[in-house]
Amino acid sequence: MKVAAVRDRITVMTTPDAPNSASDAPAKKAPAKDPWDLPDVSGLTVGVLGGTGDQGRGLAYRLARSGQKVIIGSRAAERARTAARELGGAELGIEGADNAECSRRSDIVIVAVPWDGHAKTLDSLREELSGKLVIDCVNPLGFDKKGAYALTPEEGSAAEQAAALLPDSRVTAAFHHLSAVLLQDPEVEQIDTDVMVLGESRADTDLVQALAARIPGMRGVFAGRLRNAHQVESLVANLISVNRRYKAHAGLRVTDV
Repeated sequence: MKVAAVRDRITVMTTPDAPNSASDAPAKKAPAKDPWDLPDVSGLTVGVLGGTGDQGRGLAYRLARSGQKVIIGSRAAERARTAARELGGAELGIEGADNAECSRRSDIVIVAVPWDGHAKTLDSLREELSGKLVIDCVNPLGFDKKGAYALTPEEGSAAEQAAALLPDSRVTAAFHHLSAVLLQDPEVEQIDTDVMVLGESRADTDLVQALAARIPGMRGVFAGRLRNAHQVESLVANLISVNRRYKAHAGLRVTDV
């Protein structure tokens, strides 16, 4: 009987419906993180590979104008330095350097090179980009008499190609749908558009969202993992058609977030 009594007591003590101590009580869930609670990126240096092209120059100008330290990268250092001077130079916080130096000295590196040079450029910078947060904004597009159309890289997208070529980097994708004309126009005070941000690490996409938010009028919106980058890159072909038809500089807005 004594054994039975002890067994009954053990049963009661271990029944989930009858916690016997504070340690048996259900653990409280931590409150969900506010998706708009983003880190401070103001002290980070941003490099722009392809910073002498229209998109790269525009991003470099807007980020520097918002107070970000920016290094323009190019295959030719002097070409990069010339572009930096034309955009405001030291007064605006923009430097120029060759691609390798730009990559080494930057905390975040934006890839804005032409699609046909994308793979070769990144493969040559694998060591310099190791450990860096890389933002790919390249759109693989073709053009014919009917207009722009999307290309499908073997890896699935430009961003996925970057991730394959840079296994030691933290690759994200963003800034695909921005008008280079608006980005470079000093008379435009803010650019009202959303930036779709993709990546494998929420901590990394938070950083990219925060960087996008540095530009007045912009928001960075998390849009999934890199496997979803193809349709984001491809949408640029549609925006080109919109802009040609309506003589506009169209962007995107995501509703209800």
